[in-house]
Amino acid sequence: MNVDVSDLCQNHWAWLIFVLFPPVIMAKYGMNGKKDVQQWGTNYIKEGFTNDDLDDPRLEKLWNKAKTSGKFSDEELEKLWKEFQHHKEKVHEYNILLETVSRTEDVHKNMINPVEEESAVKKELLHQKHSELKEKLYSINQGFERLRKVSHQGYDSTSEFEEPRVIDLWDLAKSTNFTEKELESLREELKHFEAKVEKHHHYQKQLEISHQKMKHVEGTGDKEHLSRNKEKYVLLEEKTKELGYKVKKHLQDLSSRISRGLQHNEL
Repeated sequence: MNVDVSDLCQNHWAWLIFVLFPPVIMAKYGMNGKKDVQQWGTNYIKEGFTNDDLDDPRLEKLWNKAKTSGKFSDEELEKLWKEFQHHKEKVHEYNILLETVSRTEDVHKNMINPVEEESAVKKELLHQKHSELKEKLYSINQGFERLRKVSHQGYDSTSEFEEPRVIDLWDLAKSTNFTEKELESLREELKHFEAKVEKHHHYQKQLEISHQKMKHVEGTGDKEHLSRNKEKYVLLEEKTKELGYKVKKHLQDLSSRISRGLQHNEL
């Protein structure tokens, strides 16, 4: 059931929930006031090309140029498609957050006789959201410039990273005023993070294979064989979930660390 944002913000407690609630989660459960909501799964982008629109004529133009340029192998095109999809997700998240902040500001302005302490808290929360918006927009602009460059020139053989999220984080880190020593430390940590992401992808693939195998065994009617396959599937599923949690936590830690560096640049 969709929840109208204006109704959600009628009291100050709902207002706080509205500001603090992660925008992507709000979209997932239809709480951003829109009827047609994109359903969000994990951050994992399935391999291979799809017919998904990129929702931006500029991206479509770059992608079509890259596909027909002859500068990319099939493997590189697959890698580039992941980057385009990742960029599309970032823009979607930014738009949701922008709408959230705009509506919240409208509610705040229309409040009658707000309590001074509550008003101060709300202003601080809005300030935090504006900072988050600024960081997201900066990341989007940098990401687009990277896609434009790669689409025209092809991949640099000396590129350090392949995972789109890692490339994003590294590009952002280089734009901060981190020292060379701090950047070197972050580079090594990003390498570890990328390896963790690749391991998670591997387990996701194995889980899908295990699921298909289990479905096949179900059709044979061999209960003993099916029982063994189910046990293997459950263990694999638990391991995949555990790795997924570790990837998410590591990504949050890295993002926060780099975000602090960006904020320090503004001081």
